[in-house]
Amino acid sequence: MDAHILISAALAGALVVLTPGPGVLAVLGIGAAQGRRAGAGFLFGHLAGDLLWAVLALVALVWASLLSPDFFRVLALVCALYLGWLGLRALLVKRSALGAAGGALRVERPWMRGLLFGLSNPKSYPVTLSIFAALLGGSLDKLTPGNAPLLLAACFVGFFLADLVLIWLVGLGALRALYRRHEIWVLRGTGLMFIGFALGTLHHALNGGT
Repeated sequence: MDAHILISAALAGALVVLTPGPGVLAVLGIGAAQGRRAGAGFLFGHLAGDLLWAVLALVALVWASLLSPDFFRVLALVCALYLGWLGLRALLVKRSALGAAGGALRVERPWMRGLLFGLSNPKSYPVTLSIFAALLGGSLDKLTPGNAPLLLAACFVGFFLADLVLIWLVGLGALRALYRRHEIWVLRGTGLMFIGFALGTLHHALNGGT
């Protein structure tokens, strides 16, 4: 496989991670509340979801006949329900529930939250699909089951490098101070955005989109 294809795949992976959405908002909140270690745990758990959506995007672009459209509809419904639940929790949070040491986004097992979030993030599939189509569309005719693992490995490198950038960001003192100062509004705004993503995904799924 040509080097420029692998570089494009790594760039696509990085853009998928860094594109603003529920995952980025979640890691910024967790990292600002608990520090770089918690943010890193969330992101490394989230990697499983990044890989899953990358595989599904490649299947949709190259081997769409392998999966039924119903599979993507059911997947979208599950994602929408999970993200809607998280959004409601954040939107309805009370100021009295925010502790000085952690706030509502403090989680005991960040990697597990990242794993579940990554596997159910409704932004990931359409964004991954569109970015892969834009950056790899001209090379997908060269993709075979034999070289697909190499392409996915390049995507993983992009995911990982972008995660390192986010880990660096969430540990910045200025960002953590800003978060603590406006935590309640950040949480409610994030919750509202999550619900918006969930409703959009639900509408897409119920109207037969994939």
